[in-house]
Parts: sequence; structure tokens; C-alpha cells
Amino acid sequence: MIKTRFAPSPTGQLHIGSARTALFAFLFAKHNEGEFALRIEDTDQGRSTKEFEKNILEGLDWLGINHDGEILYQSSRLEIYKSAVEKLVQNGFAVEKDGAIVLQAKEALEKLGIPLEPIKTFVGWRGEKTRENGVAYFLKNIGDDLIHGKISGAISDTVLLRSDGTPTFHLAVVIDDEEMGITHVVRGDDHLSNTPLHIILQKLFNYNIPKYAHIPMILGTDRSKLSKRHAATAVSDYKKMGYLPEALVNFMALLGWNPKDDREIFSLDDLIREFKLENVNKSGAIFDIEKLNWMNGGYIQVESPKAKVESLKDFGVDELSVGESELISRGGFKTLQEAADYITQLRKTPEYDSSLLIFKKSDKEKTNIGLKTTSEKLSNADWSEELLQKALESVVSEKNLTNGDVFWPVRVALSGAEKSPSPVELLLALGKDESIKRITKAINGLENQN
Repeated sequence: MIKTRFAPSPTGQLHIGSARTALFAFLFAKHNEGEFALRIEDTDQGRSTKEFEKNILEGLDWLGINHDGEILYQSSRLEIYKSAVEKLVQNGFAVEKDGAIVLQAKEALEKLGIPLEPIKTFVGWRGEKTRENGVAYFLKNIGDDLIHGKISGAISDTVLLRSDGTPTFHLAVVIDDEEMGITHVVRGDDHLSNTPLHIILQKLFNYNIPKYAHIPMILGTDRSKLSKRHAATAVSDYKKMGYLPEALVNFMALLGWNPKDDREIFSLDDLIREFKLENVNKSGAIFDIEKLNWMNGGYIQVESPKAKVESLKDFGVDELSVGESELISRGGFKTLQEAADYITQLRKTPEYDSSLLIFKKSDKEKTNIGLKTTSEKLSNADWSEELLQKALESVVSEKNLTNGDVFWPVRVALSGAEKSPSPVELLLALGKDESIKRITKAINGLENQN
């Protein structure tokens, strides 16, 4: 059975890049009817906090990325790491230096029968030159990556257990993946350079070597590493700003994964059904906030009325009328915050200069007739979209007016703005009593205008 894992360190909030890694590992496991495990790498006691752990867990839960089984905490496994590394010391593959346990790269490679290719300056997988203290050994085609192909790189003497008894990332990740039964390691390609060392350790411990899949980094529009100058980087920030989890999951899935057609809208179930690692790109994925805004706006539009009510509660809107819900569904709101702000503002009695009521091709007299006749019609109208539209159209025809004489002043009277949804949409959102009240106020203001 396929088993993947997500192994965050609780030293910061759940980053959008980390969440995308978790999503890909989750989708791959579920597509193959496997399991997705969660491990908290909390051995850095100086920086790890329960607050960050809570942020990570809540973020995953909000996104719907649910793990199988119990969470594994590295901080509860220190004796396991110590016991394992002592075996390397006993076999001559590691030594104690200043209280720390250090892997001896030369002895390890000789034991494994891997030819020694010593180098003092070696080129990393991204093309950067890396200098090590002492000698490094280049390993060619040491393993396979499901996205990048053959894995090559260098290893050198490496600290495995610190003098305070805590394991380094390299030691803990290898032991934990083995004991958790991880079959596929899905992680960011910034870890690709670590993989040769991990494979050597797995061979020394006589562990199973999982299949590796290193997914591309998320880049800003300038193709540099995604940072706060490009967009918010924490998942919790997107929740606070009013992005829907369905939209964020859909958007993240397309950061590096290609469905091989022109589809862009996928539910989580769709993604589980469609996701394949062979469709993950090698090159970096561009984070386009405008595309996320477009996608989120679309998800807001199609939310059910009940879901809209629940979604907007966190943004100060406790209840929504049917008309208000339909107004949000017309589109134009990138986030829930924008939608909530609009509804909150719409509920306030508008303040405006009465001259705004007069359309540029109309006059005060025609505007006054249009508003008064509309008020009379609405007092006796059934409050439905079709009948309200007919009521406004009848005012135009019966009084020999234009749409500008009627629709424009009614819309301004209801919204107080030059640009707003249509009069019928506003009437439905505000309801009968409030609509007539605002139109009456407009009539009085127009009559008192000099």
C-alpha cells in the first residue's frame, strides 16, 4: 500500500508552499487508495511552539487535507534516534566529535562499495557551487526521482546527532520514514540536494528506500522565491482575507501540476481522481494572485445560500436575506471580505448629493415623476425579480419616460452610488420596506434641491 507523509516543523505558520506539498502528497496517496500520514518535526525546542503547531493543524483541517492515523512527534522519539546512531558508531561509520555524532562519509561509502570521487568544490543540483569543510564525495545516479529522473549529488562528513542529544533533520527523517512505512516521499525540490545523503543513510541502516518525488518551488511573478512582497505566504492569512478553502486548494493544485487539458476548476474529489505525479512539472510554478482572485470570486458566486451565510459570519455579517445572497452570487467580489464589506455598507442608509439622482440626459422634473411613480408601483408590487422588472418598465412606458429617467435615479436612491448592481437586484437585496423608504427619502431630497 502506498503511504505518503507531510512533516512540517512548528517553527512558523503553515506556508502556502508547505500546504501545496501536503496537498500533493495527500492527493497522490488518495488517488492510489493509500494513506497520508502527518509527522511533526519538533526537535528544535528553541523555535518550535504549540501556537505554530496549532496554526499548521488548523490550516490543514481548513483545507480538507486530513491525515490518517495518529500524529507522530519527533520530540518523543529522542532515545530511538540515539540508539540508531550508536549502531553506526559501533560499525565505524560515525564518530563522536565534541559530544556530537558525525557520519564519516569516506568509511560509509567504502562499506557500501561506492567508488570514491573526492572533490573540494562541487556543483549542486541547481548549479551553485558549494564548499565543504574537508572533502566531499560526488555520487552519480545514486537514486531515482519520479519528477527529476536520476539523482546525483555530493555528501561529506555530516552531524547526525547534536551534542544536546537531538537529531539533525537528516538522521530523524530517514529513521521516521522507515518506521512509519513511508513508500513515497513527496517534498519540495529544495530537498533534492539532501537526497543522496538520505539514500546513503538508508543503505547503512539496511532500510527500504522510498520513491522520491521532488516538486517544484513556488515562485513570485518575477521568478524569485515566493515571499511576502509577492503575496501573503501563510495559509491562515488567506483565510482571514476571505478566500474559500475550495478555491485555495484548486489554485494550489495547479501550481506545478497540469491536468493535460484546459480545465482549471477542480473540486478536491476531482483532484483525487485526476492527480498523477507524472503530470507534475520540473520547473518552478508562478504564484499569480490575480488568478487566485478570479478563482475565489467564482467559488463565492456558486456557494449555496446556506454556505454564504456561514462563510460571512467571520466577517461581521450574521444573516443574509435571499436578495443579499443573490446579490453576492452576481459576482464581482474577489473575497468574502469584499462581499461582507459591500453588504455591510448596503445596509446603511446612503448619503449622497441629490443632484446625483438626475441622469445626465434627464432633468429634475422627469426624475421626480419617475421616482414618485416607481414608489407607487412598488407599494403594490409582488417582490419578485420578474415583477419588479415589469414594474419599472411600466413606469417608463406609462409616463413616456426613458430608462435613464427611471432606472438611474432608483438605483442611486437605493445605493447612493453612481456604480452599483441593477435596481432590481438592489430592490431584492434591500426588501420592500427599506426600498420604499430610500426612494421616499430621494424624492424629498430632490424636491428640496435648489
